[in-house]
Amino acid sequence: MVKQSIFGRIAQLTRANINALLDQAEDPQKMLDQMVRDYRNNIAEAEQAVAQTIGNLRMLEKDHAEDVEAARSWGAKALAASRQADTFRAQGNSADAEKFDNLAKVALQRQIQSEGEAKAVEPTIASQQEVVASLKKGLDGMRGKLGELEAKRNQLVARAKVADAQSKVTDAMKGIDMMDPTSEISRFEEKVRREEARVMGQQELQASSIDAQFNQLEDLGEMTEIEARLAALKAGTTEAPRAISGGDASAADQLSIDYSKGQEQH
Repeated sequence: MVKQSIFGRIAQLTRANINALLDQAEDPQKMLDQMVRDYRNNIAEAEQAVAQTIGNLRMLEKDHAEDVEAARSWGAKALAASRQADTFRAQGNSADAEKFDNLAKVALQRQIQSEGEAKAVEPTIASQQEVVASLKKGLDGMRGKLGELEAKRNQLVARAKVADAQSKVTDAMKGIDMMDPTSEISRFEEKVRREEARVMGQQELQASSIDAQFNQLEDLGEMTEIEARLAALKAGTTEAPRAISGGDASAADQLSIDYSKGQEQH
C-alpha cells in the first residue's frame, strides 16, 4: 500500500498543471513557496520509497541468482554422482553404484527445487523492475517540476520586486509633481518681474514729473523776462519812437520780427 500510494502521488504531482494552479491562487507567491516545500517533501518521501523498492528488488534478484546458481551446482553434483555410480557398476561394485545413484537422485531433486524457486520469483522480479523504472521516471518528472516551480517562483519574486520599485518611483514622482520646486521658482520670478516693472514705472513717473517741473520753471523764467522787458518798453515809450525814428528803420523791423518769433514759439 505504501508503494502504491507513493507511486500514485508521484504520478499526480508530475501531471500537475502549475499554470492552472497559479491562476486559481489568491497569492501566487505564497502558493509557489508552499508548493516548492511540498514538492521537496514529497520528493524526499518518494526517494525513500524508491530506494526501499530498489533494495527489495536487488534482494529478490540476488535470491534468484542464488537459486539459479544452486540449480546449476546441484546439477553438476548429480552428474558427478551418476558418473561415479557408473564407474562402480562397471567394476562390479553394485552396492556403491546404487549408493551414488541415490546421491545423484537427491542432487537432481535439489536442482529441481532450486529451479522452481528461481522460476517462481521471476514474475515478481519483472514486476518490481517495472515499478522501479516507473518510480525513477516519476522522480525525474518531479525534479523537473520542482525546477519549474523554483524558476517560476524566482521570476515572480523578481517581478514583484521590480513592480514594488516602480511603484515607489511613481509615488516619489507624484510627490515631486505636487511639490515641484521649479513651479515655486517660476512664481518667485514672476513676482520679481512685477516688482521690477513697478520700480521702472515709478522711475519713469518720477522722471517725467521732474522734467515737467523744470519745464515750468523755464517757462516761468522766460515769462518773467518778457514781462520785465515789456515793462521796460512801457517805461520808455516817449523815447522809443525817437530811438526808432532817430535810428535805423531796420531796428524796428527786427524787433517786430523777434516779437513775432516769440509769439510763434509760445
